[in-house]
Amino acid sequence: MNSYETVFILTPVLSDLQMKETVQKFVDLLKEQGADIVNEEHWGLKKLAYPIEKKTTGFYQFVEFNADPKVIKTLEVNYRRDERVLRFLTIRQDKFAREYAEKRRSLKSNKGE
Repeated sequence: MNSYETVFILTPVLSDLQMKETVQKFVDLLKEQGADIVNEEHWGLKKLAYPIEKKTTGFYQFVEFNADPKVIKTLEVNYRRDERVLRFLTIRQDKFAREYAEKRRSLKSNKGE
């Protein structure tokens, strides 16, 4: 299994409940495909660098997970089919990115205490 991280941007016209349901849909999809969710972060409503579909803001969501490579194709097909997703990016983490992500998570958990 490889380590991956994905960021997707949801349309800003969604209510808070709709946004959470959409995020949960993708997290559940990953779990159904056998992925292990490592970290999940909601980055909130942010301004886009350029307008997408005449929208200037979007809800950003970040998910780190471990999965087989075949899961990525299924995930990205579902991103493309969902009209609530404006953009997405999924990358495979190399060993340096994994170390950095672990350090970032530990710093975040220490701040919360």
